[in-house]
Amino acid sequence: MSEFSDDFGLAYIDSCDQLTVLCIHGFPFSSAMWEPQVEDLSGVARVIAPDLRGHGRSEAAPGPYSMGMLAEDCAGLLDYLGIENPVVVCGLSMGGYVAFEFYRRYPERVAGLILASTRAKPDSDEGKAGRDAAIEKAKTQGVTAVAADMLPKLFSPQTYDEDSELVEFVEEMMEGTSLEGMTGALQAMKDRPDSTPTLAEIDVPTLIIHGADDQIIPLTEARAMQAAIKDAELIVIPDAGHLPNLEQIDAFSDAVIDFVDSLTEDDHDHDHDDHEH
Repeated sequence: MSEFSDDFGLAYIDSCDQLTVLCIHGFPFSSAMWEPQVEDLSGVARVIAPDLRGHGRSEAAPGPYSMGMLAEDCAGLLDYLGIENPVVVCGLSMGGYVAFEFYRRYPERVAGLILASTRAKPDSDEGKAGRDAAIEKAKTQGVTAVAADMLPKLFSPQTYDEDSELVEFVEEMMEGTSLEGMTGALQAMKDRPDSTPTLAEIDVPTLIIHGADDQIIPLTEARAMQAAIKDAELIVIPDAGHLPNLEQIDAFSDAVIDFVDSLTEDDHDHDHDDHEH
């Protein structure tokens, strides 16, 4: 058996050397929502998309959940995969709340942030009451009842009217969420901390992506985040609602690819500097 020798330089390619993008799904979805991005980004990044506890194929862990717990789940997954280099954290909606929490706990593990269809502010009193009502509805009428309430609000009117296949895909994804996952996540969102103070502390490149027709989180929230985060870029995607990554796949994926390219270019510039000194 030949031993691995270090007396000559062995060249190799390992796609795991690529920048990792951690894609954190929204409520009450799963990693399935990122399938187009997993495909589109395969040339530029390693994509890891967990099913948060109680969602998708992950275990229906009993609640209560918190954003801290969901962020720790993501950190634990990176540890398990042996990913020590900083990653791009991409969170959509509730995934954005998890991304903020992850950044607060592990700033050194974050190479960049992508905040899609999300907001920094906590729930208003009205919002909290809405979470309680949804928890009650899920317990009494099942997850499908909550999914049915959400479905029409998730898309731009155009998508909802014209893309029945996508609407059906999203509906099935939501209906696949466990009761524990749904109520646990609703509680975690209701109790989530205000991330507004975090915005001024973010010192990694940040891309904000928002659908022009988002009926769940108004575009004003995205503009407020852009104004508060140093050098943040905002991309508004037309004819997209709360799920721009599925409604306008190319526009969303292109924005992410450009962002990842800009990060890796910066790295190469730094490498280049090192060689000159």
